[in-house]
Amino acid sequence: MAKTCWIEREKKKSATVAKYADLRAKMKKEGDYIGLSLLPRNASPARLSKRCQHSGRKRGYIGRFKLSRISFREMASHGLLPGVTKSSW
Repeated sequence: MAKTCWIEREKKKSATVAKYADLRAKMKKEGDYIGLSLLPRNASPARLSKRCQHSGRKRGYIGRFKLSRISFREMASHGLLPGVTKSSW
């Protein structure tokens, strides 16, 4: 389990990105790169990291399910993910 402060920090960053999204798009369209540099750093969507919805883990993230590889395997083996079956050949 990831530290809760990391998870909360990501939530705060995503709120900042959403707050400045329209302004950033407007400035980019106009080519006002000096104005963009004056915005807060966390207003950039590139600073967001993808985290597991279940555990908060950053590494081994599977984007289709929004889970880390460990949480994915655990939930799939318990049958909690619809449409996911164990393969055998």
